[in-house]
Amino acid sequence: MSEIQNLINKENTYILQAFLVVFLALIADLIQKKAFRRLSKKAEKTSKKWDDAILSSIPRPLSIIIWVSSIAFSAEIFQKETGAVIFEAFEPLRNAVVIASLAWFLILSIKRTEENYLKSEEGYDPTTVFAISKLARIAAGITAALMILQTLGLSISGVLAFGGVGGIAIGFAAKDLLSNFFGGLFIYLDRPFSVGDWVRSPDREIEGTVENIGWRVTRIQTFDKRPLYIPNSVFSQIAVENPSRMTNRRIKETIGVRYDDSSKLESVINQVKEMLKNHPDIDGGKTLIVNFNCFAPSSLDFFIYTFTKTTDWVLFHEVKQDVLFKIIKIIEENGAEIAFPTSTLHLTNQELLKKADTGNK
Repeated sequence: MSEIQNLINKENTYILQAFLVVFLALIADLIQKKAFRRLSKKAEKTSKKWDDAILSSIPRPLSIIIWVSSIAFSAEIFQKETGAVIFEAFEPLRNAVVIASLAWFLILSIKRTEENYLKSEEGYDPTTVFAISKLARIAAGITAALMILQTLGLSISGVLAFGGVGGIAIGFAAKDLLSNFFGGLFIYLDRPFSVGDWVRSPDREIEGTVENIGWRVTRIQTFDKRPLYIPNSVFSQIAVENPSRMTNRRIKETIGVRYDDSSKLESVINQVKEMLKNHPDIDGGKTLIVNFNCFAPSSLDFFIYTFTKTTDWVLFHEVKQDVLFKIIKIIEENGAEIAFPTSTLHLTNQELLKKADTGNK
C-alpha cells in the first residue's frame, strides 16, 4: 500500500512540475508583452526609424519561443519520469521552432522598418527601400531554412550539392521565371524608373504610373485606371521613357499669318520673342527661338520653341494656353490676322462671259 502511495506521490510531483513550468511561461509571456508594448510606444516618439520597428516585432515571436520552450521542458520532465521515447522528439522540434521564430522576428523588423522609411517625409527612394528590404528578408529566410535543416539532422552540404545539380535542371525549366527575376534585379540596380514615376515605351503600348516593382512583374496603372502587369524581362528588350524625370516641358508651335500682313510679320516676331523672355513661367536659361520659318501655301509661318519652368502636366497646359493667347493678342494689336487654308480661283474674261450668258438663259 505504501508503494502505491509513493508511486502516486511521484506522479503528482512531475505533473506538478510540468504545470509549474507552463504557469511560469504564462506569466513570462504576459510580462514581456506588456513591457515591449510600453517600450514600443516610447520608441515611436524618437526620430529613429528602426527602434520602434524592432520593439514592436519582438512580442509575437518571443511568445512562441516562450511557449515552445516551456512545452519542450515539460516534455523533458515527462520523458525522465516515464522513459517514453516520443518525448525525445521535442528537443529538435523546439530548436527548429526557435530558429523559425527568430527568422520571423527579423523579417517583421525589416518589413516594419521599410514601412517607416516609406512613411518618412525625408524623401527616401521607394525602389531602393523595397530592394534592400526584399533582399534582406530573402537572406533571413534562406539562412533560417538551412539552419532548421541542420537542426533536424539533414546534411546542409548534401542539400547544397543537390541544389547545384537540381539548379541546372530548374534553370532550363524555369528560364522565363529566372529572366524575370534578373530583370527585376537590374531594375533595382539601374533604376530606370521608381515607384510613382510616369513611364511609357515607344516600342510597346505601355504608358502609366508605376505602382509596384516585384521580382517577377511590374505593375503599372494606365491613365484610364487599368492595372497593367508587365514581366520584368520585357524591360531589358524595350526602350523606356521616364517623363517624370524631365527638367522642363517644351512648347513647340507653328503659327501662320496672312500673306497680306507680310509687312507686319517682323514686328509680330520681335514682340512674341520679347513676351516669352519676360514671361514668368518660361525658363529663360533654356533654348528660346522665335523665327520666320517658311512660305506655306496659305500663310507666312513662324515658329516658337521654348521651355516652361514647370513639369506638371496640368500646369504646363495652363502656361501654354496663356502663351498662345498672348500671341493672338500681339498679332491682333499689329493689325494682322492668323491665316487659315484658302484657295484663289482665277477666271479668264471668256469664261466670265460664258457664265454670264448661262446665267441669263
